[in-house]
Amino acid sequence: MRIGLIGTGRIGSFHAAALARRPDAGSLLLADADPARAARLADRLGATAAPSVEQVFTWGVDAVVVACATEGHAELVVRAVRGGLPVFCEKPIAPDLARSLAVVREVTALGGVLQTGFMRRFDAGYRTARDLVRSGALGRLHTVRTTTADAEPPDAAYLATSGGLYRDCLVHDFDMVRWVTGREVTEVYAAGCDAGPARFRETGDIDTAAAVLTLDDGTLVTATGTRCNGAGYDVRMELAGERDQVSVGLDDRTPITSTEPHGPPAASKPWTGFLERFAPAYEEELAAFVRLIRGEGPNPCDGREALAALRVAEACEVSRRERRRVRLEELPDL
Repeated sequence: MRIGLIGTGRIGSFHAAALARRPDAGSLLLADADPARAARLADRLGATAAPSVEQVFTWGVDAVVVACATEGHAELVVRAVRGGLPVFCEKPIAPDLARSLAVVREVTALGGVLQTGFMRRFDAGYRTARDLVRSGALGRLHTVRTTTADAEPPDAAYLATSGGLYRDCLVHDFDMVRWVTGREVTEVYAAGCDAGPARFRETGDIDTAAAVLTLDDGTLVTATGTRCNGAGYDVRMELAGERDQVSVGLDDRTPITSTEPHGPPAASKPWTGFLERFAPAYEEELAAFVRLIRGEGPNPCDGREALAALRVAEACEVSRRERRRVRLEELPDL
């Protein structure tokens, strides 16, 4: 088996290394808009570098991993599926909802295989929380709280193409709300703040966000996020039911300090970023894709699942911009 990986930047390099460590993944063909960067990574991993992205499709591969800049995702996913190739695509499928819908419609029409990159589905803490909710151990779920806080804001160049805090960052929380609870979001009310570094205002983005989501069974969800959490990288989910409540992401590296006299000590080595915090989940995500390619496992997160989380993010953007409650039924769907 041969897998073609397109995009050898930060996340692409991480995925390539994960695949290179798996004997069941076969060989790797790496490509990048910067051929020299792909060549350097190929040398380190014992893989093959293609002189351009075109060769990934003309030299022959059995599957494709898309990890390049967001603008290139849609075209590459469609090209792979039209060629009969299973494809893994880092989120988002496309920069906006309209193009994402178009891609998923084509993938569906062609009967293609598309796995999307929502790595938290493979995190041990989220999986345990899902099992507890689904088993009824928490009782009737009444409140969910999520937070995603980056230790440092990204640079202006990244912000300009990221899609905004809801689509780029909190979309992972929205995916987890659906995946863990098994419920759908019916409406949102969202707000945002751009009082941080000037780069947010200059790119039309916000540095801090909050949203209240209502699920189809009446459960209330609060989702908060920021790009400016100096204490460290903080991703948590709290689920409260009539019998019990649990927290995902609460450990000795959680960057939060208790003010109680007998509270736990502050983390001596707080999480610094998503690649460190979710490294095992990323590994398992690619392992699932290899199993999918080999016909040994199901698709853990197809295009429809990615669209569902994106629609919540889009609804939050509309709500923030128009300062009103937005029902999910207002947005286009498949």
